[in-house]
Amino acid sequence: MAAEDGGSPRSAAGPPLPGVLCDIAELLSAGEDAPAGALWKLAEPGRQLDANVVRIPAAGRVDTHTEPDLDVLLLVLDGAAVLVRTDGERPLRAGVLTWLPHGSTRGVVAGPDGVTYLTVHRRRPGMRIQPPDAADRLRPGGA
Repeated sequence: MAAEDGGSPRSAAGPPLPGVLCDIAELLSAGEDAPAGALWKLAEPGRQLDANVVRIPAAGRVDTHTEPDLDVLLLVLDGAAVLVRTDGERPLRAGVLTWLPHGSTRGVVAGPDGVTYLTVHRRRPGMRIQPPDAADRLRPGGA
């Protein structure tokens, strides 16, 4: 969904300006008919964060995985889900804000009506092309 105010994070002659990014109520208005996957992504240039609004249909899931690098905030916007953790499952419903610390193992299983949630985390650095011998420096005994 496009920003309501044009999405420009910088004024023509100065520092960044706050901006409206999307209307969550409008995103949620499609209800169970919303497509699966990312309904919205933060895409402003120069950002330090990544954010997504994600829809998982009924009984859909994000497989259990371990995120080694990033803490993630997950806010359920609509529907319900189960957060799968190594010590069991925790129910999630609209309005529940969850912290997923880096290094934790987690998965999400959507409830009978599906779930829509917002995630926010630090932006991953972009991929950089390295010289051919760069990997050698990471190996034991490397230069």
